Amino acid sequence: MSSIDKQLIQRKMGKRTFQNKLLKAIFFMCIIFSILVLGALIIRVVSQGITHLDWNFLTSFASRFPEEAGFKAAVVGSLWLMVIVAPVSVFLGVGTAIYLEEYAKDNRFTRFIQMNISNLAGVPSVVFGLLGLTFFVRLMEMGRSIMAGGLTLSLLILPIIVVAAQEAIRSVPNDQYEASFAMGASKWQTIRRIVLPSAIPGILTGSILALSRAIGETAPLLMIGALTFIAYLPENVWDGFTVMPIQIFNWTGRPQEEFHFVAASGIMILLFLLIIMNSVAIYIRNKFSKRY
Repeated sequence: MSSIDKQLIQRKMGKRTFQNKLLKAIFFMCIIFSILVLGALIIRVVSQGITHLDWNFLTSFASRFPEEAGFKAAVVGSLWLMVIVAPVSVFLGVGTAIYLEEYAKDNRFTRFIQMNISNLAGVPSVVFGLLGLTFFVRLMEMGRSIMAGGLTLSLLILPIIVVAAQEAIRSVPNDQYEASFAMGASKWQTIRRIVLPSAIPGILTGSILALSRAIGETAPLLMIGALTFIAYLPENVWDGFTVMPIQIFNWTGRPQEEFHFVAASGIMILLFLLIIMNSVAIYIRNKFSKRY
């Protein structure tokens, strides 16, 4: 190899090394910027909301006076909503994923369904609010109830759960299928005893993250007429309700600055619940990944 060739190779290696260092620095700056923005947001929310965050805030209803305003109805309403959203969306989502991956034939109709599920995952949430208003509130005459809100949010996160469950099922190795069939197991026995246990980490992680999105949604519930001011607790799924994001939205729209501090306290509680849900998703994923 001549000296000229060695120089050319060294120049190319030097250029590639410089590009790698430059891209590494750019990506590192992106991470730092994201952390700084998130940190500034958290610091601002905590500094404004910590003064109003106490036990009375959690046990009092909303009020026209900021010093008496509480978050009780919104927290209970969100929990009631999850009672509907969680079983409906998870059951339908996982069932749909099992059918599409294990039973459905690969034809135009199946591919059409798959394409629409993928597209629905990116539809704006306000569209689902219009659907819930038209179908559940008016056509089925559910009114502005917890049931109508829960079913609307179930439709919102259903495509996300379907896609996550499909990816989890696809990740199961074919060797496990073949071993199960070789032992004489039926299709459903293989799914129940082999596929689902192996796919549980991905399914639960996707489902909990989807529920985290549902608990923070506002637009669909505003479309179906969820209340912005409520001074009672719902007794069943047919009662009116409010949720944490709507209550926070109501406080931030008030002209008094004190209500903005009250809204910051509500944001702290909402962030705390979301962090807990995401932490549970990570814990379940790590636990079952080691087991299966």
